[in-house]
Amino acid sequence: MSDRRIAVAYSGGRDSTALLHATLAAAAEYGVCVVALHVHHGLSLDADAWLVHCAAQCGGWADAGQPIVFMAERISSRPGKGESVEAWARQARYAALRGMAVAQGVAIVLLAHHRQDQAETLLLQALRGGGVAGLAGMPRSVERDGIRWQRPWLDKPLNEIEAYARRHRLEYIQDDSNFDPRFARNRLRLQVWPALTDAFAQAEASLATAAGWAQQADAVLAEVAALDLVQVAADDGLRVDVWRGLSPARRSNVLRAWLAREHGAAAPASLVTRLIDELPLTSSAQWPLGEVVLRLYRGVLRLDRRPVVGKLLEAHLSIRRAGLHRLPGWAGNLKATRVHENGVPLAWLAQLDLLERSGGERFQTGPSRPPRSLKKQYQEAGVPSSDRHGPLVYSGGQLVYVPGLGLDARVIGLRGQPMLTLEWVPQTGAG
Repeated sequence: MSDRRIAVAYSGGRDSTALLHATLAAAAEYGVCVVALHVHHGLSLDADAWLVHCAAQCGGWADAGQPIVFMAERISSRPGKGESVEAWARQARYAALRGMAVAQGVAIVLLAHHRQDQAETLLLQALRGGGVAGLAGMPRSVERDGIRWQRPWLDKPLNEIEAYARRHRLEYIQDDSNFDPRFARNRLRLQVWPALTDAFAQAEASLATAAGWAQQADAVLAEVAALDLVQVAADDGLRVDVWRGLSPARRSNVLRAWLAREHGAAAPASLVTRLIDELPLTSSAQWPLGEVVLRLYRGVLRLDRRPVVGKLLEAHLSIRRAGLHRLPGWAGNLKATRVHENGVPLAWLAQLDLLERSGGERFQTGPSRPPRSLKKQYQEAGVPSSDRHGPLVYSGGQLVYVPGLGLDARVIGLRGQPMLTLEWVPQTGAG
């Protein structure tokens, strides 16, 4: 990478045009070449015209003796079914920018985000229920995948950038999609922001400042997580007994850090919440995470990267009355029958998790008998391997029902309670 080159992400809009112009003015003085990187998303009918405009703008500056190189990349992929167009476009844009930067031998890419962008990001994250990392908004400078991404104007108010563009009579693109209310940021900017700033004149500055405080808090949380990881994480996984000794807030913090480290990406908030609730209540279980699976066995949580054969089966079910509950993914049905004794109370059945066997599960056959591994219980009960298929039914991390064995003794209710018993009914011909 060359230290005599710097890149600017150049969409052709007002903000990136102003940043590119200002960077050129500074670069000429120091003998630095500026590389303008343009991404053609293909989402707008005007995308080809924008590409022509940006190429012509940079060509004109180059003809005038400015040290500028223009490079563009067309994105051929499209958002997947149900995928957020905003999220897809952002990921595709950064991937394209990085690829072009590497091709041009550039180590630093400048982005034109300003103070209002930062304030809007904080609001959007808050409205989505984001944590501290989300509320921290955009960093001024961050290195990812060998590229340093910098936002030199993150403290600049929008009106200063508008004034700069007018003063230098810059020509730029007006993107009609910025007025499309289908996109969350547009709705915020067009419908909420004017009313907010009318009521609170300092909203932009105050919210951007709050994002700065959140960045500091996020950094502290990362430092605490690093210290806690030394205690709770080992080569074989996360040790749940040590993890449980932390305060609830630190348990959540270090769990998220461990998952991100092992998986290479932040885990969904729903999975983190579920793990926090269920890990202390069971000694063995499994949870899907993308294409891999988390497995808890003998008090150690591991990320199993082995390819999953077929689809890792999991389902959530609520049983509130007797009847047949169809589970197509499991090739069978779960039958609930009302009983007066030796049943599970209805309260246990309101939120159930259905999981495949992962190894290490323990089942208790009677109130005076100790919990033992499923393998031993199956052998003692004489259940053939052909009858051991079907979902294990859990409630709050407690094993409730095992096909071929019945209800776990630890969930049997008292006479007088509304109770059901469960039976796994495989489809004819199902293995």
